[in-house]
Amino acid sequence: MKKYLFLAVIFSFFTSVIYAQNSDVKVGDVYVIGKALNNNYKHIHFPKTNFIIKKGGVASYKNIKGEKVTVTSIDKKKDGSVIATIKLTSNASFFNSHKYVTVAIDEAIRQKELLTN
Repeated sequence: MKKYLFLAVIFSFFTSVIYAQNSDVKVGDVYVIGKALNNNYKHIHFPKTNFIIKKGGVASYKNIKGEKVTVTSIDKKKDGSVIATIKLTSNASFFNSHKYVTVAIDEAIRQKELLTN
């Protein structure tokens, strides 16, 4: 019985260490936008196509992949998730229409939508 209790404590410790490593995001950190399957970014909250077109932008994901982004602000939610606001390091706009985009940073890093620089 003690053996199982010991294993449970060790497992919970390593699990908490793994999740704590991803939440060390600071304002000014630089990431690279990764490639998503079929341009389906689930954790980077890009605007919908109709909003991009209404603002005069071009709804093409070809120019987004591989771009460097900078974290401009961080918002920690009550459920433990971290929402960050990012902008392109080149000071250009996403899709030529939006200056800032929000992202669920921990999930995006885990799913390789955002890559460390």
